[in-house]
Amino acid sequence: MPHSLVGKKHGGDPSDGSSGQKLQRSKMGRIEDADKRIKRLKGVEISIPIVYGTISFWLGKKASEFQSHKWTVYVRGANNEDLSVAVKRVVFQLHSSFNNPTRIVESAPFELSESGWGEFEIAITLFFHNDVSDKQLDLYHHLKLYPDDESGPQSPKKPVVVESYDEIVFLEPSEAFVARVCNHPAVAVTKLPPNINLPALTGPTEKSNEKKKGDTKDHPLSQWFLNFSEADELTKLASARQQVKLLEY
Repeated sequence: MPHSLVGKKHGGDPSDGSSGQKLQRSKMGRIEDADKRIKRLKGVEISIPIVYGTISFWLGKKASEFQSHKWTVYVRGANNEDLSVAVKRVVFQLHSSFNNPTRIVESAPFELSESGWGEFEIAITLFFHNDVSDKQLDLYHHLKLYPDDESGPQSPKKPVVVESYDEIVFLEPSEAFVARVCNHPAVAVTKLPPNINLPALTGPTEKSNEKKKGDTKDHPLSQWFLNFSEADELTKLASARQQVKLLEY
């Protein structure tokens, strides 16, 4: 499928997110409740560290003018946890030259694979379950096919990996949401008031040591995933903010 893309085919400007790592913290805020009976926990925050990005492989001898690379775009837990506890679906908006450029993924793992020759920006939209948030989260990622170091020939066995870290923060979550996710490995519940009585969960519960259907721990591409430490990333975020403040003076 030929792609007549407008943009850079080799390399990219780091400022446009086509190389390196991007770190951010997205605050979703509280949702507006149509049902006033929903109980919200003031002062409580729920954070979900996520990673989104692309992995692209050069096709080597099989490469053609319009089919030079195969690639996968995805959203995963920072430590490869199942995100479906909070994320209902993910929409990937590809370049308009693709057949059906709006791709909807309704279950984890939230990813899609394609092939082509050009680099472009992919819009990624996360939609959450009703008890999580009525707002969507819009992310943007630049598909990168070619490594920055072009000193040697590209290898079909060594992919180009570009990932970004984000920490989604939900303020004043519903009591039901906190009760549902408080022991989930993908979720961190902070500032939980002492002696709070959360409602009992209904239905079967998953054992923490069981393999989750939507996690990416045994993903075929997991060997190429970058290793993100939450503490390290938050330190980098704080350092970046400090550098910005210094530049303002």
